[in-house]
Amino acid sequence: MKFQRVRLVRSTETNPWSNLAGEEWLMGDCGDGEAILYLWQNAHTVVIGRNQNAWAECRLDLLESEGGRLARRSSGGGAVYHDLGNLNYSFILPRKAYDMRRQLAAVLGALQRLGIGAEFSGRNDLVIDGRKFSGNAYRLSRSRGLHHGTLLFSADMAMLSRYLNVDPEKLRSKGVTSVEARVMNLSEARPGLSLEDLQDALEEEFISRYPSRKIMRMEDPPQDGEFERLAERYSSREWLYGRAGECEVTVKKRFPWGGLELRFDVKDGRIASPLAFSDAMDGEMVLSLAVLLDGAPFNWREIGDLIREGFPGRAEMEEAAAWLEEAPIGRKKEAD
Repeated sequence: MKFQRVRLVRSTETNPWSNLAGEEWLMGDCGDGEAILYLWQNAHTVVIGRNQNAWAECRLDLLESEGGRLARRSSGGGAVYHDLGNLNYSFILPRKAYDMRRQLAAVLGALQRLGIGAEFSGRNDLVIDGRKFSGNAYRLSRSRGLHHGTLLFSADMAMLSRYLNVDPEKLRSKGVTSVEARVMNLSEARPGLSLEDLQDALEEEFISRYPSRKIMRMEDPPQDGEFERLAERYSSREWLYGRAGECEVTVKKRFPWGGLELRFDVKDGRIASPLAFSDAMDGEMVLSLAVLLDGAPFNWREIGDLIREGFPGRAEMEEAAAWLEEAPIGRKKEAD
């Protein structure tokens, strides 16, 4: 297919909600004879898939307390951590021109221009010697196709496991024991690789694979009324949490003074219907704990502070507060 125009867009934003709004704006603005490559970066962000439970996928309180942001994209797939050592790319095309393999071939071709040999693996990964550096997801509308992915080139690998609640079964199925063992930065394959190197190679390869009569370059989608509406939507609590903001949480631990199990629902970001179970000798203390938690914000650090305030001088509750502040990963299940 001969395209009338190729549009190359580089975002200067590092705000995830603005970048996702820009992507959505471009998808709506894409012409029938147009191919768009959108390059963007998010600073200190966990991005979850369209249908994921935010509470289950990442340690929200830790992320927010350290200045990070949560974002939810419009496509499916899993949770990922973004920093400025990661470059995101978006292919936006007419539905009739959308071809996942062709788009992935363009990414692999761009890497070949940089002397990096890689291959496609599994459902949506790009790998080097079995180690992942790129994940991909997509969304199709009636007339347009969106395919976006990540490129780790100098990401802080420690942060990948710091904020994400990765299913151990998923790691075991891939024969690794940690997130860090499974992923890699492209700078390992080519030391000194820069952001500009990647951007230039992707644009050059995109132009060669999507020939057109006109090439248009731009910085950022226009921030008009539609863009502002989309940015507001992507940053809204309803979009970020939605039904996934309603979940069931169970955490438990044994202390020298007895076992403690907490069960509660999360609704609109607050604890609802809390139950506390324990074989501790002080039964009233345990009952009072459940009452104290009812209606509190679901934030492990705030829960710890609340318990200390509610039980001043109680060593048992000090231990419980310290444990909960570490954001214990319990069984979280999206409510029906």
